[in-house]
Amino acid sequence: MRLVIQRVKKASVSIGGTQKSAIDTGMLILVGICDEDTDEDIEYLCQKVVKLRIFDDDKGVMNIPITEVSDSGILVVSQFTLMASTRKSNRPSYIHASRPDFAIPMYEKLIAKLQDLFGKEIQTGTFGADMQVALVNDGPVTIIMDSLLRDQF
Repeated sequence: MRLVIQRVKKASVSIGGTQKSAIDTGMLILVGICDEDTDEDIEYLCQKVVKLRIFDDDKGVMNIPITEVSDSGILVVSQFTLMASTRKSNRPSYIHASRPDFAIPMYEKLIAKLQDLFGKEIQTGTFGADMQVALVNDGPVTIIMDSLLRDQF
């Protein structure tokens, strides 16, 4: 499972011109799922996300996790293109991205686990929809996590 986490001042998801979800201060998390992903990957990544100290303390140092930021939110958006491979050509291959029958339950488990650990409702996109994602990246701060490459990130 691959996550791209962006610290944002605001973020939203629209589908067909209608806003589905929005947050102010918090995290926009893009999620890519592959067939090798497990419940343990979800547990590992969700624990890391809620403990990730990327918000400023009173001295302006990134030292605070999202759970300690008042009025913060998390917006999770599925993005199969995160699993793209460009090794063999200039046309991305998505062979490593899971099909919906596996990916949707994993995506839903990730959202449920994040909600449990965060203690607030998680905002989401719609799996498989053509979504327009808008954000104001704060910093910018962008972190990549990959459960298959735990030791490298």
